[in-house]
Amino acid sequence: EVQLVESGGGLVQPGGSLRLSCAASGFTFGSYTMSWVRQAPGKGLEWVSYISPRGATSYTDSVKGRFTISRDNAKNMLYLQMNSLKPEDTAVYYCAKWGEYVSGNYYPEGGTQVTVSS
Repeated sequence: EVQLVESGGGLVQPGGSLRLSCAASGFTFGSYTMSWVRQAPGKGLEWVSYISPRGATSYTDSVKGRFTISRDNAKNMLYLQMNSLKPEDTAVYYCAKWGEYVSGNYYPEGGTQVTVSS
């Protein structure tokens, strides 16, 4: 059974930082491009970043220069370092197989809440 368990969210002031983690199991993690997606209140899913098995990365424009995605294939872990957080980053953050997300076959479960507010 595929499992993706996100953690690390919380309440942070604007300008603050958080590091999200995602523990993966039930599939060959190191063979997949993985991603972070988010859903803000009242809005649809939005991709944030993805990383290939060998570490090539891409970011949506609104987080470039502030967020860094990384992975540890030996530990089956995905990370998102978020710096200079803004109120508009407030959302539930999910990790997902990139292929499932872009094909429309991703259905979010779990997630970790990030709230940026003073």
